[in-house]
Amino acid sequence: MRRLLFRGIEPVPGNHLRLLQSGVEFFPALIAAIEAARVEIYLETYIFNVDPSAEAVRDALIRAARRGVRVQLLIDGVGSRELPANWLEAMEGAGVNVLVYRPLAGDGWRSNPKSLRRLHRKLAVIDARVAFAGGMNLIDDFEPVRFDVPRLDFSVEVRGPLLAGIHASVHRLWQLVALTQLYSRRHKSGIEPSWPTDGTVRAAFVTRDNFAHRRDIERAYLSALALAREEIILANAYFLPGHRFRKLLKKAATRGVQVELLVQGHSDHPFFQAASRALYRDLLATGVKIHEYQASELHAKVAVIDGHWATVGSSNIDPFSLLLAREANIVVDDGAFAQDLRQRLRRAIGQSIALEPADWQRRPWPHRMLSWLAYNGVRLMVGLAGAGRWI
Repeated sequence: MRRLLFRGIEPVPGNHLRLLQSGVEFFPALIAAIEAARVEIYLETYIFNVDPSAEAVRDALIRAARRGVRVQLLIDGVGSRELPANWLEAMEGAGVNVLVYRPLAGDGWRSNPKSLRRLHRKLAVIDARVAFAGGMNLIDDFEPVRFDVPRLDFSVEVRGPLLAGIHASVHRLWQLVALTQLYSRRHKSGIEPSWPTDGTVRAAFVTRDNFAHRRDIERAYLSALALAREEIILANAYFLPGHRFRKLLKKAATRGVQVELLVQGHSDHPFFQAASRALYRDLLATGVKIHEYQASELHAKVAVIDGHWATVGSSNIDPFSLLLAREANIVVDDGAFAQDLRQRLRRAIGQSIALEPADWQRRPWPHRMLSWLAYNGVRLMVGLAGAGRWI
């Protein structure tokens, strides 16, 4: 059955993976890898914020460029639109190559639904020897809203043959963006990668784009949900799945699988949270358990199924991630990794409020109406963006 969980995906054996939770674990690991770089660095991010954590990464990139490392930084035109000119000038002046994915033009991103097609993946590849993939932007755990607990998010440090696909992907996207923007300083990768194969973890690198991999991440989830037998724990910051995804969650709960969703309690997008809540009543009625995280901001996009299948990535379970944005997830077939993630999610569930089915059956009609309007507003935005049918 484990092989079927990877239907359509070919997992790669021989990897070392390390799960990193929140910036307190992620930023030191990323900066240490940048400081050790000798040949090249590829870094992709949706948000490059102005705060001490992001500044430490910026300074590490500048030092790397000054010692002769080729640094390729790709940022999103919406997510990083507030990155100040003096930061860009400092990096470019030191030799960091910076490209902006789909830069803003005209009246900006809110007036043009096509601008919803964003670079949302968060990837770093250093010397083709170590990679980082997950949900964490270059933003401090306590920005923009300060909680007592760091933002809940995850990334994976990857060493091993899985790097072949990750390295090829970041290089290919850099070349594509450089070509479309007539960027003159395009380069071939200057490194001959060689990866150790003595790791024990089987994993796959799964992307979503608007070309050959339009639904790969969604299909990976759907295959795993369909075959779940014991437990599904899914933590997602922006949870608004299509009909097929919801149907599989409900069918799993009906056949006795323990299905638990960890979603935002404190949302930075109240409109989107209202749309998500339109789905809760139906899910709760079929036995799906829903927990709203309260300790801090939830930004994770992860799942564990049957204690062995796990995924960590940038893709939300919503139409913007699954139908519009460029995303990247690591899908893992390993009991130790999955149990590590599961234990961390269990602790987070302990810091959450469990939603009661009876309360949602009696939810006041103004709240239901607000959720219905928000839900259909999201559907309208997806349609205007030309994403096709939201299933």
